[in-house]
Amino acid sequence: MNTATSSETSVESATTLARFNMVEQQVRTWDVLDPSILDLLHELPREDFVPEAYQGVAYADTNIPLGDGQFMLPPRIVARALQALAPRPLDRVLEVGTGSGYMTAALAHMASHVVSVEMSSSLHSQAVTRFKSMGIRNVSLIRGDGAHGWDADSPYDVIVFTGSMPTLDPALAQQLKLGGRLFAIVGQAPAMEAKLVTRVDASSWSTEGIFETVVAPLAGVEKPREFKL
Repeated sequence: MNTATSSETSVESATTLARFNMVEQQVRTWDVLDPSILDLLHELPREDFVPEAYQGVAYADTNIPLGDGQFMLPPRIVARALQALAPRPLDRVLEVGTGSGYMTAALAHMASHVVSVEMSSSLHSQAVTRFKSMGIRNVSLIRGDGAHGWDADSPYDVIVFTGSMPTLDPALAQQLKLGGRLFAIVGQAPAMEAKLVTRVDASSWSTEGIFETVVAPLAGVEKPREFKL
């Protein structure tokens, strides 16, 4: 074995181990026990979605900067969102905030089709290039502001917001099919809560608080006005 091949094998082994440790030490210990999600995260190469400058922390439990003020969600939050939403093979999904495309790819593996809306032109362009090179074809990448959903292609079986919002607009749930699920992180630092909204029937929804966390705001979401004396 020549030096170059040996070095490549060493890097691949280290990456495989890092991915294994991510799943077993971060994801599984955060109450993500769905075997299909654990298997998917074991297989999905997170390093392919991380900016080159942050390759060394691709599998770390941290918010990785993507540029334009946006961040890549930690693996455990991605996993908890996927477990709560439980996308099915025939589901149509709306993702607001393509970002790195990591969650987009995971959703594409689980569902029939994903409509992913990204406000940043640079992140959108990177995602188009990345998904083309990876051969993932059941994703529609849209450049636009999805802070209020994306009504043009509604209704959806699953809606997921990859950034936080101060409040959850009730109108967003109107874009769900009956039985559809919506995941959003709601609130302001230091108090945010991940919520799962399920459409029960034509005029009612159930809302469940899943976990507390703090993540960066979703691009395009207006901040609430501060009251000043």
